[in-house]
Amino acid sequence: MRKHTNKVESNKELKKIIVKLIRMKKILLGIALLWSAVIIVNAQPRAIGGRLGGDIEFSYQHQLGKNMIDATAGFWYINYNFVGVTAVYDWIFPISSWQHKGEWNWYAGPGVGLGVVFGKNINIPVRLDIGGQIGVEYQFWFPLNLSLDYRPMINLLGFKDDIWWGSFCSIALGVRYRF
Repeated sequence: MRKHTNKVESNKELKKIIVKLIRMKKILLGIALLWSAVIIVNAQPRAIGGRLGGDIEFSYQHQLGKNMIDATAGFWYINYNFVGVTAVYDWIFPISSWQHKGEWNWYAGPGVGLGVVFGKNINIPVRLDIGGQIGVEYQFWFPLNLSLDYRPMINLLGFKDDIWWGSFCSIALGVRYRF
């Protein structure tokens, strides 16, 4: 009887050790993934600044290979009190014939926007937009980036009396610090 009890106790201890090893493995894997993400993010060029057009936006760009993600947050002040965020994935195309000291590129890509409208009698004050962006940028030989782009968006959800498609409010000048 004593041998059987010892065997059961040793099996319980073995199970506890295996559970601890599995937990430790998951923790180590999580740390490795987090460390890899930090290394990848820090290895990619980024830019921070603003966009001014029909709206005023804070802008953050993160390069992914040769392309970039452009995330903006801001407010639209022309017709409505509108606060929103936009994310655009842009493909970058160098303009090799314009290269001098800095670097010229044009870019285009799809995007999505989400925002809230204040101060109007609107049935649904939340907006959901899809659209795109096309523009040209100049990257100076020092860490400054200037861009001029057009970002038409089509409203999918929210008030329907504004589409932004073809409006001058969709054109903006961007100024960003690259790091």
